[in-house]
Amino acid sequence: MNTTNELPNSKTTPLDQFDLSDPRLYEQDAWRPFFARLREEDPVHYQSESPFGPFWSVTRFADIMAVETNHEAFSSEPTIVIGDLTEDLPVEMFIAMDPPKHDVQRRAVQPAVAPKNLAQMESLIRSRVTAILDDLPVGETFNWVDKVSINLTTQMLATLFDFPFEDHHKLTYWSDLAAGSPEMAGGNVSEEERLVGLTECLETFTNLWHERKGREDSFDLISLMQRDPNTADLVERPMEYLGNLLLLIVGGNDTTRNSATGGVLALNQNPGEYDKLRANHDLITPMVSEIIRWQTPLMHMRRTATRDIEFQGKKIQKGDKVVMWYLSGNRDESTIEQADDFIIDRKNPRHHSSFGFGVHRCMGNRLAEMQLRILWEEIMQRFSHVEVVGEPQRVLSTFVRGYETLPVKLHPL
Repeated sequence: MNTTNELPNSKTTPLDQFDLSDPRLYEQDAWRPFFARLREEDPVHYQSESPFGPFWSVTRFADIMAVETNHEAFSSEPTIVIGDLTEDLPVEMFIAMDPPKHDVQRRAVQPAVAPKNLAQMESLIRSRVTAILDDLPVGETFNWVDKVSINLTTQMLATLFDFPFEDHHKLTYWSDLAAGSPEMAGGNVSEEERLVGLTECLETFTNLWHERKGREDSFDLISLMQRDPNTADLVERPMEYLGNLLLLIVGGNDTTRNSATGGVLALNQNPGEYDKLRANHDLITPMVSEIIRWQTPLMHMRRTATRDIEFQGKKIQKGDKVVMWYLSGNRDESTIEQADDFIIDRKNPRHHSSFGFGVHRCMGNRLAEMQLRILWEEIMQRFSHVEVVGEPQRVLSTFVRGYETLPVKLHPL
């Protein structure tokens, strides 16, 4: 990785010197021209050197879909991030498994986000959103990330796990630890802090598991795992239990949290779209999908080649890392018209790569969309303008496209 402060020039740097694993590309929001050039000149690109070892980058929408829907050639095991698992915490999770094991573990927790349960959750989410928004300081500058995005998603996670509400801030902390490893995703969390924090996470949820035993009427995620024969003994496989917990925590947190911030930023950067929204609140539903596309909360997923395979004219070897850049697929002009533009009334707004494809398509996509829809419905009932009044501070990561801060000021209707 380039250790100077300055990023290379996307136009003049030879393609074989591109380092797409440099987290500063994403922290500085400087990634677009690098991926645009790759989509144009070398859409299946081999990077021979990086802090994470060599890897292939798949940058076009159709190619990403082709890789993701061929789990026989491109395996999710042993991990779905660009870096490798650390030896001190070799977690296993169903997103990093292939069928059939993946299918039975996913099926155990799927009922938590089934349509019937989502319908029952809607009034709860709305009451939480209302309480959060009504408590905000109008006319004063504050950090939207803390006051709204983190607050909302952490409360929702606590509900899904039936987690002690007074400790719900721990879920955010554990999510940040899980996604912030420098070895796995280019973050800046120390391994010692990560190990201590995630060990506490496992201990906490192990205690919750034993407390829940025998509760037949509960639909929280722990109870669902206990009742399914394929996961009923998961607590006895601690690295697998922890892995699935972290998958559900990060999945339930980062998509919604960073889209809740990204939407505010997108509307401020595109004031004409904000005007459209003020004029027609029916645009909230398609806008939510456009926010998720434009934001791309999780920037990549990795696969590992199970055999030698030729793909788009490139010879991928067995064992090679293959990184699907959702971030790039969502900006692919050959598939999405005006892909770099934020347009809240697109004809087909759900046509994006942010949720993935095939057996690993995001399990909680409808819950994420519902939370964002309710958030914007309630925002538009209260405020004429959520005004961004400073530059966002972004997360240092190759995996999570997130925000540390977004200073805003609220203007009432």
